Amino acid sequence: MLRISASTVRDRWPLFAGALLTVSLGVALVQSSVLVLLSTGEPKIPPGASDRTAEQIREGYVGAATLLGMATPLAMFLAVFIVGSTFAFAVEQRRKDLALLRMLGGSRPQLVRLLLGEAFLLGLAGSGIGILLGVPGTWLQARLLIRIGLLPHGFSAHWSAGILLVSPIVGIGVAVFGVLSASYRAARVRPLDALRNAPRATRVMTAGRWLSGVSSLALTVMLVTAGHGADLLGVLLIAMGVSVFGSIALSALSPLAVPLVGHVLGTALRAGVLGELAQANLRDAVRRSASTAAPVIVLVGLLVGLTGALNSLARATGADLERITAADLVVTSTGAAAARIPQVPGVALASPQSQVEMSVTSRHRVEGRSYRQTRYSGITAVDAPAYRRTHRLTLRSGSLDALHGRTIAIGPQLAAEGVRNGDVTARVGSRKLELRIVARLPEVLENGSDNFLVPRDLIPASMLADAPTETLVQVAPGTSPQAVASRIRAAKLGEVRTLRQWADARVAEQQRGTTGIMSVLMGMSGLYAAIAVVNAVVISAAERRTEFAVARATGLTRAQVVRMAVIESAAVTFIGLSLGVVVAAGALAGFVPAMQGVHILAVPWSLLGLLTAASLAITAVAAALTAMAATRPSLTALVAARE
Repeated sequence: MLRISASTVRDRWPLFAGALLTVSLGVALVQSSVLVLLSTGEPKIPPGASDRTAEQIREGYVGAATLLGMATPLAMFLAVFIVGSTFAFAVEQRRKDLALLRMLGGSRPQLVRLLLGEAFLLGLAGSGIGILLGVPGTWLQARLLIRIGLLPHGFSAHWSAGILLVSPIVGIGVAVFGVLSASYRAARVRPLDALRNAPRATRVMTAGRWLSGVSSLALTVMLVTAGHGADLLGVLLIAMGVSVFGSIALSALSPLAVPLVGHVLGTALRAGVLGELAQANLRDAVRRSASTAAPVIVLVGLLVGLTGALNSLARATGADLERITAADLVVTSTGAAAARIPQVPGVALASPQSQVEMSVTSRHRVEGRSYRQTRYSGITAVDAPAYRRTHRLTLRSGSLDALHGRTIAIGPQLAAEGVRNGDVTARVGSRKLELRIVARLPEVLENGSDNFLVPRDLIPASMLADAPTETLVQVAPGTSPQAVASRIRAAKLGEVRTLRQWADARVAEQQRGTTGIMSVLMGMSGLYAAIAVVNAVVISAAERRTEFAVARATGLTRAQVVRMAVIESAAVTFIGLSLGVVVAAGALAGFVPAMQGVHILAVPWSLLGLLTAASLAITAVAAALTAMAATRPSLTALVAARE
């Protein structure tokens, strides 16, 4: 059977081109991700780097591993999805060929082995191409992670010979797993189908589609319902789940959903003869329409849902920062410049917060396990009375009034980390100190908030003078914040921003890694979706030659046939976009209620507009080119042909 599989792949390569490219890209992505992950296993700290810098480098390596851990499974999901949809469509196109094999004595197990053999050869070829593409892909991934600040400059991924074993396993596994469902469907082809002149109307909604579609839809509805009333973290996790399972549900149920939405679009499509023909094709060619719409549903549902959820979280974090901070202006400077800010006319209160170079070793107890951990970053020196007046926080325990001398407060970042009460060990320069814990701050939404607060009188003046400092400024009653900001700028005491500008900038800085993650996911998902859509259009072109010829024989010109194909593809794409928006709306439903009077829902309209324009353009161009190619042969020969 493997010889027949090879002959089929060679003779019908247009059917497998999209799946081959998908497998190649999946192998390349996994290979490059694994190589970068292996290289990040042991962070290389530059000689002479401070402990704080070393900790930041280690945290960046962890962030890079997290990014790759998110991108790689998604790539595998999309690759299997596209390979599976390609083979499912290809099986329907080859129904007569498969039925002829059954008539000549081929058994059902042999047909299954035939398609699995094709998948094996496809995976083997895709692995070879993917290994070659993975070499520049590894370099590109490393450069991207360096650019978004997760990996240090000079990082390079090292080659591992073991990847030559991993890549073929991934490629062949993706191809074979993706074709399993299609192979069992092919085994149910009846021998008499080989004698039919007209294609047999097959049941598109198989038991597998019903099972995956209905179960995913039920889970999606449960998640959306649970999202109302959940806390912000719960809403975020639910949004991610809805984006995935909602996309799976509507993709599986697309043979039902696409004609239904197409009926709703009937008024617009029936504006002309070509539109009526396009609507009829939507109704009759259900499998073709569903194969084109499914990747668009997944693309929009995943990207708009995930991006909207992360943007809403960022907006909520910014609103939370503004809520807990009682200041008119924020000045970024050195500690020496911050010491002069209280002397500026119109400043009623200045609360400096300096990031200091020191270490703190604390004892933790989590789920019965005790351990010690040393931190070198996120340690902020504050003036306790001023900090209390510029922050609206309800402490979990203790009081900031006691934050002076050899004391320390547990910051928001470690509020839930199980830091034990008592003393911690700190090292400031060459001094080793025992500091008493006097307060615990509550958790906040900001990612990357302070680990510890220490009193400014604990830190040497020379260290404070050079420390990066943010000063929260309250202006005197009746004084314009803009006027005070102008005086601070004139005195060259640092960069001055309003509270909202500062909160937005702080959130944007912390979201930089997330933005990089979404950029990778958007590019990868968009490429896969484009391959799937173009592949579906190209595969369907062969069976539509006679259809187009009959349309021309009844009076349509070649240009009208091409326009009809473009209208149909545009309508299917619009339906896919609409259903994807439904998934995204379900994912973002939990962000609709206001938080502390602030509406945090952030719909990525620009991304949605970009996806809409790109999807319509790609499908329109693909439909036009394939229709032109399908209508190029002689009209008489095509009408008389028996497919």
